[in-house]
Amino acid sequence: MQAKRINIDYTEYHSLGELSVQDQRLAQAAIEAQKSSYAPYSHFNVGAAVLLDNDIIVKGSNQENAAYPSGLCAERTAMFAAGAAYPDHAIISLALVGGPNGTICEVPASPCGSCRQVMAEYQAKGGKDLSILMIGKEKIYKFEKVDDVLPLIFDSLDK
Repeated sequence: MQAKRINIDYTEYHSLGELSVQDQRLAQAAIEAQKSSYAPYSHFNVGAAVLLDNDIIVKGSNQENAAYPSGLCAERTAMFAAGAAYPDHAIISLALVGGPNGTICEVPASPCGSCRQVMAEYQAKGGKDLSILMIGKEKIYKFEKVDDVLPLIFDSLDK
């Protein structure tokens, strides 16, 4: 037996102003997308935005339904919309923001496991790292690739 360790890398920022201009633009799109969230059951509103390799930003928000789990997370809404509208363009970055009743959490909300797996699929499809910005009021986390938010990515079907 040999004990092993998985390390992840990320950068922590304390304001949107510390981000690159491109990341600020994407973060603002995610914040704007949060306003279109439909969350009458959880009251937790999430906005997401994806940046494509053609510099287009596609927004999404969580959409709930009384027939749970028929709703969809903001991240997947944005990724699926981008994949449908721009199938030949890679998603290079995703930003998300969430909070109760339309507010932004102090510490960043993180994507669910299903969303992380979909991010991994689009990262593989695009053939390049897909960075993730998790935006909170007091902290912003930036991960340079999906592998850092989903270690041991489920990809055994490709092998």
